[in-house]
Amino acid sequence: MFRSLSDFHGAWEYESAATLKIFGALTEKSLAQSSAPPGRTLGRLAWHITLTLRELMEQAGLTVGGPGDDAPVPSLPEIVRQYQTGARAVADAVRRQWTDAMLPEKVPMYGEQWARGSVLFSLIVHQAHHRGQMTALMRLAGLKVPGIYGPAHEEWAAMNMPAQP
Repeated sequence: MFRSLSDFHGAWEYESAATLKIFGALTEKSLAQSSAPPGRTLGRLAWHITLTLRELMEQAGLTVGGPGDDAPVPSLPEIVRQYQTGARAVADAVRRQWTDAMLPEKVPMYGEQWARGSVLFSLIVHQAHHRGQMTALMRLAGLKVPGIYGPAHEEWAAMNMPAQP
């Protein structure tokens, strides 16, 4: 749970850049990659992450705008554009509408009561969870996976080091 907006904004800057790094390694063709039907495709996962920016924040009482939950998966450039717009809108809405003192306050979320600081934490871990799913599908699609929290397997060689098991 976040206890200060400063901590959230620092983490959000890194995490939203990490999501864009994953999106940037995708190709239009790779958006159709799935593990097996009826699993989500890479495109559906990227779009789900993007749609959740609006959906989760609006559940918590912040207006950030963006496509509706039923919007079909668009092209890769549109996913990236919508994610960039939504990520900025999240940061701006939190900065304008919430204060540090409000973060422990509970808001209704999915039939429960969550602290606002927990909502912000959930937004970040939600993305990290789905980025992990995406990296597995990216390998199945033959894409190079970028490192997020350290070097990816392929990046060790670029550093003239053996890949870590």
